[in-house]
Amino acid sequence: MLEYWNDDEKTQECITKDRWYKTGDIATLDGYGYCKIEGRIKDLIIRGGENIYPAEIEQFLHTHPKIQEAQVVGVKDARMGEEVCACIRVKNGQELTAEEVKAYCKGKIAHFKVPRYVTFVQGYPLTVTGKIQKHKLREQTEKQLGL
Repeated sequence: MLEYWNDDEKTQECITKDRWYKTGDIATLDGYGYCKIEGRIKDLIIRGGENIYPAEIEQFLHTHPKIQEAQVVGVKDARMGEEVCACIRVKNGQELTAEEVKAYCKGKIAHFKVPRYVTFVQGYPLTVTGKIQKHKLREQTEKQLGL
């Protein structure tokens, strides 16, 4: 892509001087040159100086036998900047507590990635194309938690 048609401001916002397009994705290259998409820049959680990729925690939570779906967002925190919050949809007919989710995480993922907050939801805010709107989920969760 060379530019946005007749929109210099948008072009400067999205295309670097070296002609790279800013996708908003966070990616890493491994020792073999393979690219791995870690997540989206706007979804990155910065907790006490640690960068946390929500997708990593979500993938782990999906291994829990009672979890149907999990979304992880960063919520405001006065001391840490942000805290990890897991928004969980439990499988039909199953019961699960926040304490069980946290206990499942402890010792299996880094301690700073263990969700401080766990909420249970029936569904997630979606776009018309079916993508989860993380910014709306974050807003709803902060309101629910009184943050």
